[in-house]
Amino acid sequence: MANKPKPEADERSAIITVGGAEYELILSTRATKEIAKRYGGLEDLGEKLLKAENFEMALEEMVWLITLLANQSILIHNLRNSTETRELLTEDEVELLTTPLELASYKAAITEAMFKGTARNIESEPASGDAEGDGSKNGATG
Repeated sequence: MANKPKPEADERSAIITVGGAEYELILSTRATKEIAKRYGGLEDLGEKLLKAENFEMALEEMVWLITLLANQSILIHNLRNSTETRELLTEDEVELLTTPLELASYKAAITEAMFKGTARNIESEPASGDAEGDGSKNGATG
């Protein structure tokens, strides 16, 4: 059964398909803590993945990261729906239900989820001369 993401989750997630089921990749605080334990921090993640000593190690790290981020949406669902819990995705399932080419294509979704999870929404207020303290609204001097 495919996990169906809620529309409001789009602002903090990216969607991938594993074995015909859709999974949301979410960078939660819990996932960030796990990444920090494994890599030392989010800023070190990309460098460690790119500098993996061999192809097998790079695949293992991608599988681990995909599983971690995909399971965040399942954990959130289970927290909110204790009577309709879903099973967590396992690394074995990700390995068996994907190809190395698919794993490579998931990099964009991982990047998107991480960007959305760390993005800061900065809202600026409309410029006003009163806020500047000079009483003018268009900057003209008279």
